[in-house]
Amino acid sequence: MSAGAPAGGRRVVRVAVVDDDRMLRDGLASWLGRADVPARTDDAGPGTAPAAPLLRLLAAEATVDDLLAAGGAAAEVVLLDLVLRDGSVPEDNVRRLRAAGCRVLVISTVADRARIVATVAAGADGYLTKDHSLEVLAEAVGTVAAGGTAHSPELAFAWAHDSAPDRPRLAPRELQVLLDYASGLTLKATARRARISPNTAKYYLDQVKEKYQRAGRPAYTKIDLAARVREDGWCTPPPAPGPPATP
Repeated sequence: MSAGAPAGGRRVVRVAVVDDDRMLRDGLASWLGRADVPARTDDAGPGTAPAAPLLRLLAAEATVDDLLAAGGAAAEVVLLDLVLRDGSVPEDNVRRLRAAGCRVLVISTVADRARIVATVAAGADGYLTKDHSLEVLAEAVGTVAAGGTAHSPELAFAWAHDSAPDRPRLAPRELQVLLDYASGLTLKATARRARISPNTAKYYLDQVKEKYQRAGRPAYTKIDLAARVREDGWCTPPPAPGPPATP
C-alpha cells in the first residue's frame, strides 16, 4: 500500500522529522516507524467525525538540506526543530519546507517567543514544546494535515506577548476563534471546535474586531478577518466563500 492511500478506510498522513538531537530523532523514528500510528482529530460534530488518520514516517534527518535531499518533500507534515545546530535560520527552514509543499509543525525544548512568532509568520502551522505527550503530538499532526493550525498554550502565550506595534494583543481563546473562523469555518463550527457556545464565539470575534479597529486596521467582515490573519502571518486561510457571513 502506498503512502497516503487509505488504510482500512483511514487516511494515511506522511510525516518527516528534522531534528539534530539524535536521541529524540531516533525515538520519534522508532515510535512513528513501528507501525502506522493513529492520530486523533477534532470532532466535526455528532455523527460526522472522520476516522482518525494514521501517521507514517518517511524520513528523519538532522537538517532541512538532508531531508530535501532524501526526498522528504513527499511528506505532508514535517516536524521541525526550532533551532538547528547547522546555523540555519528557523524562518528560512519553514519557508523552504512550505515551498516544497510540506506543512510544518515546529517543536522545541525552549519556548523562545520571538522565534516562535517568526516561524509562524513565515508559514508554520503550529508549535509545540517537546515536553508534550506523544498523543498530543499525534493529535497536532492530524490537525495540521487536515489544514488546521495546531494550537498550544506556548503558541498562544507567544502571540499574546508579541510586541509588534500594529498587531493587537489577543487572548489565547480570541486567537483560536479568530484562526478557525477566518479559515472558513462557520460560527457554529468554530464554537464547536473551541467547545464553547456560538454566543460566546461571537463575543470573542467582536472583541477581536474591536482590537483590530483600535489598532487602525478595519475588521468588519469574515473577509476582513482573513486578510488581517494573512497580514499578521498567523496562517494563510483561503478566501471566505460567497458574501461576508454575519456572525
